[in-house]
Amino acid sequence: MFGKKTPPASASLTLRAMAALLSYPDAQLRGFIPGIGEVLHQERALSATRLTELDALLDTLARRDVLVNEAEYVSLFDRGRATSLHLFEHVHGDSRDRGPAMIDLAQTYEKAGLYLAEGELPDYLPAVLEFVSTQPPAEARAFLSEMAHIFNAIFSALQKHRSPYASILGALLDLAGEKAEAVKLPVEEDLDDNWAEPPVFDGCSTKGQARPGQAQPIQIVRRPGASAPTPGVPS
Repeated sequence: MFGKKTPPASASLTLRAMAALLSYPDAQLRGFIPGIGEVLHQERALSATRLTELDALLDTLARRDVLVNEAEYVSLFDRGRATSLHLFEHVHGDSRDRGPAMIDLAQTYEKAGLYLAEGELPDYLPAVLEFVSTQPPAEARAFLSEMAHIFNAIFSALQKHRSPYASILGALLDLAGEKAEAVKLPVEEDLDDNWAEPPVFDGCSTKGQARPGQAQPIQIVRRPGASAPTPGVPS
């Protein structure tokens, strides 16, 4: 005998709370921490175990000095590809496919009546979560499920760093109806090393510098310490 599948409950406020938690942890965010915790517990979209993990992250961000929180955030999310919060970094890297994918995602937002401010990137995870929070529960879960493989990669990288931020990615996988599990990560260099210039006249393209006679690729990296703001979404 088959039972009816229970439709996903709304997690709109939870998604917005986690978007805020993944944003740059400056003094302003610190002031929002009590409210973020209240929202997570009131909506009850997550399991008790996951809420306990998120409470630990909130407590850490509230207790530690703001500068320490900011430094850790930069170290985690701005200096390694494996933990990047720009989702297309994990899918397209620096390939030409990333541009069209950005345009398609921005157009998806616009069709929903949401517009990014100038300079904001549509694949920044807090922005993605703000958009998903505006969708009906079934559509929101389906959207999250499409990105589950990326969430698991970031989740695994954060666990490798023993970061409490991993609990947020685990929570997103829960909301997607997927299992949070460790995946094999490629070996990567620190971004500071990855973009370092090779020795003069080395003629080597492995550090982003082409050999003589070859086209020189243009590569853009977000300035360490900067954080793309979360786009405004109607309440």
